Amino acid sequence: MSVQPLTTYVGVAHPWMCDTMGHMNVRHYAAIFDDASFQLLGHIVGPEAQSETGRGWADVRSEVEYKHETEAGALITIRSRVIKLGRSSVTFEQIMSGTLDGIVHAVNRTTTVRFDLEARAAIALEPDARARAEALLSSNEPARADQSA
Repeated sequence: MSVQPLTTYVGVAHPWMCDTMGHMNVRHYAAIFDDASFQLLGHIVGPEAQSETGRGWADVRSEVEYKHETEAGALITIRSRVIKLGRSSVTFEQIMSGTLDGIVHAVNRTTTVRFDLEARAAIALEPDARARAEALLSSNEPARADQSA
C-alpha cells in the first residue's frame, strides 16, 4: 500500500512575491517550502513543542528542481512525504503543484537532522517520532509531472 503525501501548504503566489518578469522569485519558493516543512516535521514529532523539549531540527541539505513557472495569482499546494530515514535524519520531498490544474511547479528534497538545541549536536530520532516518520515513509520514486492535486 502506498502512503499518500501529506498536504502541508495551500496558498497563492502573490504579486509582491514575483520578479520583474511576473514569476515567483526563488527566495519565496524557499520560504514556502520552509513553511510546509514545519507542518511535516510537526506531524513527525507530535504534539510536544520543540521549545518545551529542547530539541529541534537542522537542515543539512536542500535541493530544489524548478519545473514550471509560477505566475502571480497562481493557487499552489504543497504535498510532502518522507523518503528516507537515518538514525537522526529525515529526508523528505515536497511537491509544489497548481491547486486547480495539478501541474508540478517545483520539487524540493531536504535532509534534516534531529538536533539538541542546548548541546548543539545531532541526536537520534525519538522512538515515537521515528514511528510517526515510518508511517509517513513513501517509496523513493521521483515526482512525476503528471501527479495531480
